[in-house]
Amino acid sequence: MYRIIRAKQGDTTNNLRMTAATLKTSNMKNLFRITFLLFNLLAFSQNLEKRKAYTLEIAADETQQYQTEIEEIPYFVKEKILQLFCGESVFVECEVQGDSISTMKVVAQNIHPEKTIVIAFTQDSEDRKSISTMLQVKNPFDRMLTYEAMMFTPLGQTWQPTSILPISNNLENFEMWPHAIVTLVLQNWEFK
Repeated sequence: MYRIIRAKQGDTTNNLRMTAATLKTSNMKNLFRITFLLFNLLAFSQNLEKRKAYTLEIAADETQQYQTEIEEIPYFVKEKILQLFCGESVFVECEVQGDSISTMKVVAQNIHPEKTIVIAFTQDSEDRKSISTMLQVKNPFDRMLTYEAMMFTPLGQTWQPTSILPISNNLENFEMWPHAIVTLVLQNWEFK
């Protein structure tokens, strides 16, 4: 906010000083407001509740492609139940209370690596005779991390459980399947 101060004759110097001081104070307040708004925008925009809609296309087998429309849906279908589609990579920031993970959310950037699980779900279909799907999960915690997984395949078209190895503290696990997987649901995250 800028103020116009009318000067009386002979009092111009003092009024100009007051105007300069008012402008400095006003500029500082505006700078503070802008900084505060940007900080809040970054803090709240960091949380990615939903993925953007897109078309998923993966190799189903030697000769067939699988294609489906993925709507704008949450990454977490329920509290601490994460659904990933083939080709997605996410940062999952966790809050820990005591010996358990209390909350999980997908974030845009890995700002807090000490509490962010890094996950990549990919397919290798370069050789169509030996399609493989891989899940890479990095455990940032000082404790062993376990979770369970369900998979949905393009040929089976049903949900089925799959085995997952525990992830040792501060290490990364690579799970691999010798076939195509459309989506995985990762749940029951716990420390051991």
